[in-house]
Amino acid sequence: MSSAVTESPVGAPPPGVLSRPYRAISIGMVALVLLLAFEYLAVATAMPVVAKALDGLSLYGLAFSGSMAASVIATVAGGRWSDARGPVAPLWAGVGGFTLGLLIAGFAPTMNILIIGRFVQGIGGGLFSVALYVVVAQVFPPAMHPRAFSLLAAAWVLPSVVGPAITGALVEHAGWRWVFLGIPIFVAPAALLLWRGLAGRITPPPRTDAVPSAGFGMRLVWGGVVAVGAALLQYGSGLGGRGLVLPAAGLLILAFALPRLLPRGTLRAGRGFPAVVLLRGLAAGASFAADVFVPLMLTGERGLSPTQAGLFLTGSALSWSLASWIQGRGRYDRTRLLRLGTALLASGIAGTSLLVFDVVPLAVGLGAWLVAGFGIGLVYPTLSVLTLELSEPGEEGVNSSSLQIGESVFSVVVIAVTGAVFAGLDTAWWVYLVCFGVIAGQAALATVTAGRVRR
Repeated sequence: MSSAVTESPVGAPPPGVLSRPYRAISIGMVALVLLLAFEYLAVATAMPVVAKALDGLSLYGLAFSGSMAASVIATVAGGRWSDARGPVAPLWAGVGGFTLGLLIAGFAPTMNILIIGRFVQGIGGGLFSVALYVVVAQVFPPAMHPRAFSLLAAAWVLPSVVGPAITGALVEHAGWRWVFLGIPIFVAPAALLLWRGLAGRITPPPRTDAVPSAGFGMRLVWGGVVAVGAALLQYGSGLGGRGLVLPAAGLLILAFALPRLLPRGTLRAGRGFPAVVLLRGLAAGASFAADVFVPLMLTGERGLSPTQAGLFLTGSALSWSLASWIQGRGRYDRTRLLRLGTALLASGIAGTSLLVFDVVPLAVGLGAWLVAGFGIGLVYPTLSVLTLELSEPGEEGVNSSSLQIGESVFSVVVIAVTGAVFAGLDTAWWVYLVCFGVIAGQAALATVTAGRVRR
């Protein structure tokens, strides 16, 4: 697959991602990821108000699981599409679908229509998220990949800092619909900037390579099965004892179908790319699950307001960004970087859980939470870089989709399992410790896996 990658002279440092040849592409990609991140955080904040306004509290979980299920299917399709015909077509199809889904949700008269909009959003977001990985592979030289992924990771920081406040103001003063309708206003200029930067930079592969492989149809089918299993698991986990059969069925479906979408040997940490996929799922799942339980603990056990708990979470976003920047600025042994990052993540989550005891100062918990954010900031972009390094030409899309599918499903599993524990037991202080113990244990397992990412 040909591209316009320009290598630096031997021994010379790579150019910056914001240098003239790459500036428009970098800013356009960051803007799209920033909007995707803001949408994710804003919808999570506003959805309780939305569900009440549309008399759809019974469908509350489906508004999230439907989007996630669509994203899994789109990730499968987008990876193969990007490899077969280049990333440009799935990129713009994804941007268009993401925008259309926002408009459907923003104008939805009922909760059912809003869920349809969320499904379309998930399709669009899944397509362009995978396509951006292939854009990085084809446009930036390998020496620039750490900085490029560091930049994309940093795009989540601003929404994490200001997202809840902006969402609250929109819902209170303009109405919840503008949480959805406001984002498309900014999608157009971001897409235009990226379009101008990509013009002439990527050449589609020959048409002989554009025919999907014989197994692509079955891969899509398995993607749909995995999406159903994950949705059942996520939705049923919040029902307590009444819905135990749903998460159990979801786990069985995932155990059967997920290995069909991941590289062979992923679940046993096979050396090389399978271990990369497993490590991403373990580390990201632990980080995202901790994000769910930390504000619950802070408001439920320590009496903090939602705003104060949100500011607490902002600290980890900032330390994540700092770690991402550091890993992109030097040449580090990636195996050691992953071991260090996962160890910091596990210890940081364990330390934060101590806030369940009133005698532990909030400053101690905040310090531990900053450590956890720094750890995932080292791990996340490093695994993205390794994905491209371990991919043969023409496999970047499929491998990137496997990475993101593993991340999504592992995150759903750990959040659903800990959520079911939390919903099924009294919210005593020790229940928090059980949930945090499961999450920190998963991060510790990632530390063990880190040594297997090299072939």
